[in-house]
Amino acid sequence: MFDDRVFSGVQPTGNLHLGNYLGAIKNWVGLQKDYETIYCIVDLHAITVPQKPENLKVATQEVAACLIASGIDVNSSILFNQSQVPQHAELAWLFNCVARLGWLNRMTQFKEKAGKNRENATVGLYAYPTLMAADILAYKATHVPVGDDQKQHLELTRDIAMAFNSMFGESFFPLPEPIIKKTAARIMSLRDGASKMSKSETSDYSRINLNDEDDLISQKIKKAKTDSEPLPDNIKALEERPEARNLIGMYASLTNQSENTVLLEFSGYGFGKFKPLLAECVINTISPIRNEMNRILSDKAELNRILVDGAEKAASIADPILASCKRVIGFVQSVE
Repeated sequence: MFDDRVFSGVQPTGNLHLGNYLGAIKNWVGLQKDYETIYCIVDLHAITVPQKPENLKVATQEVAACLIASGIDVNSSILFNQSQVPQHAELAWLFNCVARLGWLNRMTQFKEKAGKNRENATVGLYAYPTLMAADILAYKATHVPVGDDQKQHLELTRDIAMAFNSMFGESFFPLPEPIIKKTAARIMSLRDGASKMSKSETSDYSRINLNDEDDLISQKIKKAKTDSEPLPDNIKALEERPEARNLIGMYASLTNQSENTVLLEFSGYGFGKFKPLLAECVINTISPIRNEMNRILSDKAELNRILVDGAEKAASIADPILASCKRVIGFVQSVE
């Protein structure tokens, strides 16, 4: 049997936004109550595509500050950046020798990220699902919170764990289970209700960043794409109105209500009346996060100390697991 342990990671790709908070971070905060939780800023994954060194460092610190400001308690959870724990990369190589090319060829995210320029994609971008498996299994994590775009990678992690266990004749690694929120927030672009809110979107008005000032939040909500119809009294009536559905879903997630409950309250409202209420709700959530994030970033030395401390705690778990893994494989080690 394995102890209940959660692992999850986030890329250091600049400012996190409301979609990241409602879709993942808010859930991470809640999981701290029921699990041993390990959260990682995956800077090794980030360099599978070109990064400017100075930007990578700043982005890593910003994401760490944002997670702490959002409620990740570094006294009860382990928080660190991946590159400070070399066991991730070493275990990933062992998994490269377990995973099959056919498994990696089925990974749809590589095809999407490499695009038409596939021959120029890095080996790291192709093989990063094995590093993701190492991230999880280096701690023998039993549970992983996942969104729709990560289910395939968790299935690969389970395949690698099963293959390793089969090759070496014992239940060495657990088969991690997904944690899928029953009412997972899927926050879409403020410019296009059919596209997820994203940091890569050209227009800053497509997203609410977690460091946006209150006036800017109000302005972005005011300019969010909608339609001229009033709000209905049931969610089915919004099936052909993606922008309206997005704003209702945003309000529902922020207030911990169902979408139908929100519609019953605001049925008949036009967006001129609803948007200011939504903006107030967003500001009430983001403002304390932004202020605390700015406070944390004002002392980079302390923030770096927190990440080093987290890395030491993470390594103390991963190192004996990796050492046992090497013994199972048959490597000669200094201590037998």
